[in-house]
Amino acid sequence: QLHRIKGEVYSIGGFQLSDEQLYSTHRIEIDQPVMFYVFSDGFGDQFGGPAGKKFMTNNFRDLLLSISDLPINEQQAKLENTFDEWKGGLEQVDDVLVIGFKIYPKNLE
Repeated sequence: QLHRIKGEVYSIGGFQLSDEQLYSTHRIEIDQPVMFYVFSDGFGDQFGGPAGKKFMTNNFRDLLLSISDLPINEQQAKLENTFDEWKGGLEQVDDVLVIGFKIYPKNLE
């Protein structure tokens, strides 16, 4: 199952309109190990495939869901291979950031 926590519409660093910008706080109760992913829009925005179209965010989320039970090194390999195969000979259009980590509840430590 995939749950999305949307980011803020304003950046954390750089020029800010207000010196006292407030950001949302999210609390997540977990009772089993949970895989988290933080990512930029670069993977989904990459052109490629047979028609030279964007990979798209929904396809990227489906990919994350399909690999989330794999060991982390296999997840990394699958992400890299999928990206490279999709991109093919086309130029990379944006930076790509994907950070994955697993959190275990205290009672499972």
